[in-house]
Amino acid sequence: MKDPRITQYRDAAIRMKSGDFRVDVPIGAEDEIGMLGIELRELGQMLEKKFAEIDILAKVTEQVNAGLSLDDVLNQVYESFRPIIPYNRIGFSLLEENGTIVRARWAHSDAPELKITKGYEAPLQGSSLQQIIETGKPRILNDLEDYLKNHPNSDSTRLIVEEGMRSSLTCPLIATGKHIGFMFFSSFAPHTYENVHVQFFMQIAGQLSVIVEKGRLYQQLVELNELKNKFLGIAAHDLRNPIGIVKGYIEMMKHGLFGEVSQPQVEIFKKVENTTGNMLNMVNDLLDISAIETGKLVMNPKEVDLTAFLNESYEYNHLIALQKKIELKMELESNLPKLIMDPERINQVLTNLITNAIKFSYPGTVILVKAHREDDSVHISVQDQGQGIPEDEISKIFQDFGRTSVRPTAGEKSTGLGLAICKRMVEAHGGRIWMESKAGEGSIFTFSLPVKKS
Repeated sequence: MKDPRITQYRDAAIRMKSGDFRVDVPIGAEDEIGMLGIELRELGQMLEKKFAEIDILAKVTEQVNAGLSLDDVLNQVYESFRPIIPYNRIGFSLLEENGTIVRARWAHSDAPELKITKGYEAPLQGSSLQQIIETGKPRILNDLEDYLKNHPNSDSTRLIVEEGMRSSLTCPLIATGKHIGFMFFSSFAPHTYENVHVQFFMQIAGQLSVIVEKGRLYQQLVELNELKNKFLGIAAHDLRNPIGIVKGYIEMMKHGLFGEVSQPQVEIFKKVENTTGNMLNMVNDLLDISAIETGKLVMNPKEVDLTAFLNESYEYNHLIALQKKIELKMELESNLPKLIMDPERINQVLTNLITNAIKFSYPGTVILVKAHREDDSVHISVQDQGQGIPEDEISKIFQDFGRTSVRPTAGEKSTGLGLAICKRMVEAHGGRIWMESKAGEGSIFTFSLPVKKS
């Protein structure tokens, strides 16, 4: 006669196969079939624990990839792993000063008082942690009190014992093939880690190594960017004054303030004046981008009559266009609203767009400036009949130092920062900037500014 337990075990195996590991496995008599039931029940318990471990590791991986801070991930680890691994304390230390110092970065404990906190440090050379680095393997101390008796000079062990810890597991942190620190699991009870699955602890440490390395690389990028901005600011500031002085003297000499000058000399002075003007514009771009990156760009918003503002900009820029035999036209919608904006900064944006259009257009063409209201914003556009931009290069337009294969029609110079600065200044006003272009047919640059009450 067929034993009914066999059918029950088969049903239990099918349920576990579908992911339900909490199955009722009847044992009955302790015969061979009953022993099979015991093994099946233990298998279910083991699989349930293993899947819980995998699920928690997946969540840690998700947090790492989401860019959460190291402290956020470690706090989550401390709360999440309690159901599946034993600990009353987790510590996290990094190798610093070229790997000579072990410095505590984070710690959390069930003890009333932390004895080893962030900033605690000890030399690596001659310590027991050095052996972990040399072997790349974790270390288990089953009885910390006994270990302290045999190593009375271990200050870190003494402090951990004072916290109440009696056993510990230390895992090395390894990222991109190099040791970067240690993760310490500690327990109030001795021999806690005597029979644990060490590989799981190593997996946790491995995941956290990734976020530590990401954090370090990000910090290096931040520091390099700050250094770059500082250098740009200093260099540009030190260049602007002497260039301005040279430009001023050239203008005075051109107008004969230091004596009569011939026409050929006037032409030379004009070329030098244009060159120094270009240099001054580039220096000002560098100063602007440096101020923007460091958060030091000053805005002075005020209520501005937009129609009068655009007309004034036209009067200045159409003279520049005429020098290249380009016609500048303007079409303004009637009754444009007054805007709250920094007129100096928005004039910088508009002038940049118009002078860019002049640079990349041929003589005899037309540049059209238009403005109209659209819902709760005003759209201002600059349309040229120039060379246009290839579709695969449009993404470079608003990037710092972004350059395309299109070249100015008269060899004008540029830093490649103008449009990046325009984008930041428009966005600082709560607006946006975009462009449309087709190679050989010209481009349209448009920016919007919100209509706000004063």
